[in-house]
Amino acid sequence: MANAAASDEAAKQRIIKHMNADHRDSLIRLLEHFAHLSPFSARNAQITDISLTSLTISTSSRSTYTIPLEPAMASYAEARHRFIELDNQATTSLPQRSPITVKKYKRPHGFMALVFVAAATTYVCFIKRSNFLPGSLLYDSVLQYVPRFAKFCYTIQPLVLYPMLVLHSSEAAYMAKTRCERHGVRVFSLLWWKWVGSTFVEGVGSFVRFDRIVKAEEGRKNREEGGKAGTEDIHHAKGVSEPLLASAQ
Repeated sequence: MANAAASDEAAKQRIIKHMNADHRDSLIRLLEHFAHLSPFSARNAQITDISLTSLTISTSSRSTYTIPLEPAMASYAEARHRFIELDNQATTSLPQRSPITVKKYKRPHGFMALVFVAAATTYVCFIKRSNFLPGSLLYDSVLQYVPRFAKFCYTIQPLVLYPMLVLHSSEAAYMAKTRCERHGVRVFSLLWWKWVGSTFVEGVGSFVRFDRIVKAEEGRKNREEGGKAGTEDIHHAKGVSEPLLASAQ
């Protein structure tokens, strides 16, 4: 009996550690669906306990939410399969969410890098009108040699800066809503700031890179599912079954 209890406790800890470390996006979706939380409120979700009948998830506000497991699991070996079912249920009920989670940031390269540098330089130079007047670092270092160009930039500064701020702020908000939120990038995480901040600077290039990552992940997932289906068919033919919680061990 003691050995069985110790084994169950070890399995519980493996599940909790694995889910909190590698599947935070899934926990967020579970809270959005079952507890009706917003992505912001659920952003730091983590499992604090699991039993054969329920799992408990907490948030950064120290609120805890219990999700029943119906029917109850016969053993913790069923946990992996049950989490997949719950996540599929949550994803299906949240049409704005995708099962594909983006977990990395891709920096601009080539032409996109040039656009990024040009946009960032424009922000720095046009952030205030006085940059184009004598006495400023920009003017005294560079623009004093092209005074007519400095005068031209001084004239158009409001026409460049404010539309650029409005346009790129809108694009950053659109990135946060249609890409980051949809693909499990936690609100205000470092990864979230990289994507949203990059979009604020360069604009559309960030969307291109983000969508390429999603497309690559979709292809990888489809290949893995195809491989698993083939493996399961072979195992079924041989009368062999895989441990359901292999990835958590």
